[in-house]
Amino acid sequence: MRVRDRVGVSQLWQRRIVWVMEASLVGMFFIGIDRGNTGIIVNTAIALAISQLPAVLERDYDIALDAGLTLWITAAVWLHAVGTVGMPGADQNFYATIWWWDHLTHALSSSVVAAVGYTTVRAIDLHSEDIYLPPRFMFVFILLFVLAFGVLWEVIEFTLGEFAALAGATSVLTQYGLEDTMLDLVFNTIGAVVVAVWGTAHLTDVVGIVTNVIENRQR
Repeated sequence: MRVRDRVGVSQLWQRRIVWVMEASLVGMFFIGIDRGNTGIIVNTAIALAISQLPAVLERDYDIALDAGLTLWITAAVWLHAVGTVGMPGADQNFYATIWWWDHLTHALSSSVVAAVGYTTVRAIDLHSEDIYLPPRFMFVFILLFVLAFGVLWEVIEFTLGEFAALAGATSVLTQYGLEDTMLDLVFNTIGAVVVAVWGTAHLTDVVGIVTNVIENRQR
């Protein structure tokens, strides 16, 4: 049974929630412009771009994502964008004032990264007769894939912070020290484990669609 069946949220309501999130991202983008805050502008713009990926995949590649998966992706980038904006009139955003916000967004974002890695590799596995990836390998691959991406992300955060400090500007991404970095990697791993354990049950349809697209493009 899927999570949406247990919660009782229909696909129609999931699409409505996605639409509300996308509309609010546009609002947050203009809030960033009004405040002259580069971090909010860049983060909400990237979130808006990522939230449009399901529609682009369906339009250009005939990969129709389940409404729940679309909500999953949109929620991950929406929570990150909300974290950079914070409460109206507040001096600091949610990342600075809510201790668990960073952990939540890292776990959710890493689960999306893990899902992308799983779907891609599993589709290649099903498509090619010369490649066989046993379930145990898939579990390890997802963990390593997410950890590698997480380390790359932390390096990017550190690099952008250093460049911003040299330029005397505000960094687009904020790093709060070594302890925060290690906690980020821990919650990245949690997100990866969730996908590694339940990915087969909830991503099978997407894997099948991606496999068909690969086969059709090679004909």
